[in-house]
Amino acid sequence: MNATALLSFPVGVLVERHKASSPWLDFVWRPVSVLSGLPAAAPWTLIGTDGDTQTFYAGTASVELYRTETANYLNNLSSGAPSLWVVLRPREADPPYDVLAVTADPAEGEAFAEAGNDLIEAVPMPASIAAALEAFIAQHHIERPTFKRQRDRQGWSAPERRGGGEEQS
Repeated sequence: MNATALLSFPVGVLVERHKASSPWLDFVWRPVSVLSGLPAAAPWTLIGTDGDTQTFYAGTASVELYRTETANYLNNLSSGAPSLWVVLRPREADPPYDVLAVTADPAEGEAFAEAGNDLIEAVPMPASIAAALEAFIAQHHIERPTFKRQRDRQGWSAPERRGGGEEQS
């Protein structure tokens, strides 16, 4: 983003790893949740195991809020299932991913998915982050009217528009 974020707050990212059923992959990774604030754990700490699924605290990111994106944030909150988009970038070493970004802007989340081989997942938005987002929208949102152009009906029926011109005798 070119604009300066007006509000930024840290979040912790949790990811799951489970055994893949594919002969080409050993494990499948996916972001599963975001924690408000910074956990006391070091990045890539194993925090739980359930069968063949392990959950790790992957690290931190900052959710940045911009006044120009309040309409997108408002759409996210009114969707019925507010989400944060977590972006993990693969790396050649262990751990296998870096936490690249976390965003509350659905358009930005979608833009991350357009190129590259990053792992992007929408996860549920914690209530404390939703409350902060609502307060940010209340303070900075400006309703922008939608302008719909009207077609010039007369211009489309004019003879020169139909390929005619003046009638020839």
